[in-house]
Amino acid sequence: MGALITLSALVLVMGCSTAEESGSSLDYESKSRSAETVKSEISELSSRLFDVMDIKSKVTEPGPNVQPCESGDGDSGDLYRVRHPWSAYGVGNDVMEKGMANLRQELPGQGWKIEKVGDDGSRNKNMQILAVHTKTLSQAEITWLKGLDGHEPLIEVNLYSRCFRSASDSEQG
Repeated sequence: MGALITLSALVLVMGCSTAEESGSSLDYESKSRSAETVKSEISELSSRLFDVMDIKSKVTEPGPNVQPCESGDGDSGDLYRVRHPWSAYGVGNDVMEKGMANLRQELPGQGWKIEKVGDDGSRNKNMQILAVHTKTLSQAEITWLKGLDGHEPLIEVNLYSRCFRSASDSEQG
């Protein structure tokens, strides 16, 4: 439920709309791109986010994955996006706080426009950063879960590409 609320906030802040295959479209022109190219791009952006945090922590392993970019009527057609969720964990809140401060300070110099910094609206008032990469227009949702509910503190990162139409590397323009 918290992820749904967070995603809804991201959509509101970023102004992103969904595709509707019944005539209307995304609020941007989806490009024809290779899924492998987009996965590589998102993986690189993700690595840079971790580097910017500049903390020594454990990191979850799952890499980027391709998924349908759902349309308003439930028919995704041939639109896809790449999503790369991961978390930094295994250190205390003092280290997590440093990581979030580093992100706030360094993201603009790394090509990111910070759209929101503040609490995520949860009961724990976790700190959240919502940002858009100015070149790729990929979106990052970064939330510091302080572990006030008895869980281990962590920084949760969700990185999303823009929706794209599937193409082979030779079809890209």
